[in-house]
Amino acid sequence: MKLVFAGTPQVAVPSLTLLASSGHEIAAVVTRTDAALGRKRVLTPSPVAAAADSLGLPVIKANRLDAAATDTITALDADLGVIVAYGGLVREPLLSAPRLGWINLHFSLLPRWRGAAPVQRAIMAGDAETGAAVFQLVAELDAGAVFAELTTPIGRHATAGTLLENLSRSGAELLCGVVDGLAAGTIQAIEQVGEVTLAPKLTLDDARVDWALDADRIHAIIRGVTPEPGAFTEIGGARLKLHDVAPAHGLPRLVPGHLSEIDKRVLIGTGTDPLELITVQPAGKTPMKAIDWWRGVAATEVVAS
Repeated sequence: MKLVFAGTPQVAVPSLTLLASSGHEIAAVVTRTDAALGRKRVLTPSPVAAAADSLGLPVIKANRLDAAATDTITALDADLGVIVAYGGLVREPLLSAPRLGWINLHFSLLPRWRGAAPVQRAIMAGDAETGAAVFQLVAELDAGAVFAELTTPIGRHATAGTLLENLSRSGAELLCGVVDGLAAGTIQAIEQVGEVTLAPKLTLDDARVDWALDADRIHAIIRGVTPEPGAFTEIGGARLKLHDVAPAHGLPRLVPGHLSEIDKRVLIGTGTDPLELITVQPAGKTPMKAIDWWRGVAATEVVAS
């Protein structure tokens, strides 16, 4: 089949790479425009754009699928549109332009966690499992009938970054299976059933730790916002980023937000058991071991907020 692929971040690259080797024709790759990254704000192609270039595939760069982008994509006369984390909406008439419409690889067990941050929200909510689903794209957000899905447990120490990386690979295989099935006419979609929950894009407020919550809840939130936007707290008005923490069950409780060193471990109080800070990043510095940061703190009493 002739495909149009739309995606932007690294999690979409395994799907593009696998489809490019599958025997289907990729007529074009749609991705967002180059972004200014780093302190020097260097214009950098998206991971999908870079992958498409290395594969020798034509690239259409657009932040919005407006009339001009719609005309360009429609003129390709594709059989199927495939989208993985593109970062923009596909509306009519583009939605119906490919002969078989568009399918979307989404990293959740639909209808749970429809939206931009499904893996992050699943971890933050303390879900025991998540997965990936390939569904027919419709006008309503992530509401189309599902062709196939897979389920995976959420490990107690998994972060959004590690879980997304794993799902991007297993999801790519799931996606290619659906494309093959559509090409052969052997696969059908099933309407979603169950309670709908939403997974809105993460904000900086989601990443600020509330130390009055219980330890397991805080741990889940921190893992869910790692690596982006990155959990943080404030010490003396300065931001401290929290890269790696772990529950410290069985140790004496501390007042929420108060820090202490016990047996060469930096602990911080929560609403229940303390958490151990393992790797932190002070403002303007690189990540470091929490114990090294702690020994450089001059104050005799440190309280996070």
